[in-house]
Amino acid sequence: MLHFQRSSPTRLVRVFLCEKNVRTVRWDVAEQAVVMIDQRRLPGELIELHLQTPAKVAEAIRSMAVRGAPAIGISGAYGIALAATCSQAGDTNTLLAELRDHAALLLEARPTAVNLRWAIDQMLEQAESMRDSEPQVIRAALIKTAGQLADEDIKVNKRIAAHGAELIRDGDTVIHHCNTGALAAVDYGTALGVIRYAHELGKQVHVLVDETRPRLQGSRLTAWELEQYGISYEIITDSAAGYFLQQGHVQSCLVGADRVAINGDTANKIGTYMLALAAHATGVPFYCALPLSTFDPTAPDGSAIPIEERSPDEVLKLQQGGEPIAPLGAKARNPAFDITPHGLISAFITEAGILLPPFDRSIPAAIQEAGAR
Repeated sequence: MLHFQRSSPTRLVRVFLCEKNVRTVRWDVAEQAVVMIDQRRLPGELIELHLQTPAKVAEAIRSMAVRGAPAIGISGAYGIALAATCSQAGDTNTLLAELRDHAALLLEARPTAVNLRWAIDQMLEQAESMRDSEPQVIRAALIKTAGQLADEDIKVNKRIAAHGAELIRDGDTVIHHCNTGALAAVDYGTALGVIRYAHELGKQVHVLVDETRPRLQGSRLTAWELEQYGISYEIITDSAAGYFLQQGHVQSCLVGADRVAINGDTANKIGTYMLALAAHATGVPFYCALPLSTFDPTAPDGSAIPIEERSPDEVLKLQQGGEPIAPLGAKARNPAFDITPHGLISAFITEAGILLPPFDRSIPAAIQEAGAR
């Protein structure tokens, strides 16, 4: 485990942003391990986990050491590569059966994020296409495929960011929910990547950062990233977003997504629906930035998207130290996501461009066009 000391936050910043070999998740050739930033420890310290079994990758996904739909997907892809590397199978059929078992374990870790299934399916299809090859050849091919998916994720994010930056004007204030930056992807990010790209173009952008209860991805992670980029920001409670929208202080809202149905209904971090309602009521555009892989063609609408419910302790205790913030014996509900109906979304920002309503036409068209390339 690589530990960067906490004593110099500025130095931590530069390691993350400037070192080309530092990614949210990557493959370590020498160790034959999946390496990922432990996001549970930020913003206090930057630590990399070195994971050498698929079960540990699944646990890292489940415990949110790694989070964000694109990052989860690539972690799953590397998890399959790791499963192949760890396997002692001497024949291809046994190896493929083991890979399917490990895929099921990884998929159970975060059921809402469709990018996880998309990436694992890509890896299994690669392995199945090599059924006539020796196990060692398949192992090498899967490591290469996972790396290619990771590299493509960065390219896709930058295309998303370039399209989305057109929607941000110089001087805009934007509300951002959860974390969708470099930490939520392999690098660069989706919705936060849009803000970053606009900033790099020279636009003055101010971000109101929803703290994003209960795990505080906004105040812990998004604020940490914005600090590094030199982008102006202020942290607000989730419940204050409506106030700032109502007062006319906000020009747009930007969020990511974990899964989007084919009609545009969107599953994202809990609190997204309330933000979309407030934006709709005040006439402020509500944009969702995501790769095309986050669309789920098998889900006709939001009712088909499974919603993960996490431990009540995330609500009943302070994150740091586990100090109770509710009466002893209190109960809590803790859905990790909610569904924002497509009618509340102004546009989807994708690598294929900006998709406008009616989404039941523009989304299938974009997916079909991308598949034809």
